[in-house]
Amino acid sequence: MSVARVTEITATSTKSFEDAIQEGVARATDTLRNVRSAWIKEQQVRITDGAISE
Repeated sequence: MSVARVTEITATSTKSFEDAIQEGVARATDTLRNVRSAWIKEQQVRITDGAISE
C-alpha cells in the first residue's frame, strides 16, 4: 500500500514559467523531505498596461 502527501506550492516569476517552476520546486525541497515529483496544475500571466508583467 502506498501513501502520498500532496502539498500545494505557488510560485511566481517575472522572467519565465520555467523560472517560476524552479523556484517552487526549490522551495518545496527546502521544506519537505523526499520530494519525488511535481505536478504543474496551472499557468497564468499577469497583464499590466497591455503587456505581460508577471
